[in-house]
Amino acid sequence: MGTLAVLALDAALLATMELFFLPLRLDGVVLPRLGDIPFLISVVLAAVTTPLLVTHAATLVPRKLATVPLLAWLVTLLVLGLGGPGGDIVLLADWRALVLLVAGALPAAVALGGTLASGDKRRRAAGSADAQGTREAG
Repeated sequence: MGTLAVLALDAALLATMELFFLPLRLDGVVLPRLGDIPFLISVVLAAVTTPLLVTHAATLVPRKLATVPLLAWLVTLLVLGLGGPGGDIVLLADWRALVLLVAGALPAAVALGGTLASGDKRRRAAGSADAQGTREAG
């Protein structure tokens, strides 16, 4: 269970970083000036890391608990985004916030569904092998 707590903490830290880097723009202030377009590195990071956390959790803990990193990511994103530090609203009220939520949650949900489905297939295969063994023994 300690590894699950570490994965949940990792998900929370990643959500915090992704949320705070979401407003980055290529406007010449922090990053080079390239047409003042949004720099969505946090969206790419969310799309890559949340499914990895879920699949890694599924290999280390019971499959039903593999939802914990995804839930930690979502809760952190919403709590910090809607009621951020000092009462500030950090989650931008534009399309970038929606893209971050979808890019982080959707691939992780698909990965979670894949790990849960693979567990069901293994259980069914083991159940049919047990039933076949009892038929042969009887």
